[in-house]
Amino acid sequence: MNPTTDIAPKTDWSKIVIVEDNASLADIYKTRLELLGYVCFVAHEGIEALALIERERPSLVLLDLMLPKLAGDQILKIMRTNDWGREIKVLIISNLNESEAPSGIRENGIEGYAVKANLTNDQIDGLVDDILKPSTQNESISLEKPQV
Repeated sequence: MNPTTDIAPKTDWSKIVIVEDNASLADIYKTRLELLGYVCFVAHEGIEALALIERERPSLVLLDLMLPKLAGDQILKIMRTNDWGREIKVLIISNLNESEAPSGIRENGIEGYAVKANLTNDQIDGLVDDILKPSTQNESISLEKPQV
């Protein structure tokens, strides 16, 4: 890696795999999230997505449910039955309302469920930040001198 031309991800939490069969929508997600400092990879169908997730081991997968070749709920089940995929965070983003989604989605451990038609671009940014940004500071900061 050339330190002057290559930019490495700032932290491990910054890697995201976007699984979305709508190429335009996937590009919008990727562009917005990369502007926020995330490193994004895109898969447009299920089998490709599963291989990409296993290879990249991201911190988060944005997972559509209705995909060619292998549905999103099946990708999630396969992830959860393998050591490499058990701890990866998953946010479902689908055109289906959650009540119409395949049963057992929540039991397979997801961070949340969003309906695409109800999402604005700013909301996708916020959802991802809420899931991935480390919250290491629990106390307020004071600029006053401590009393002895």
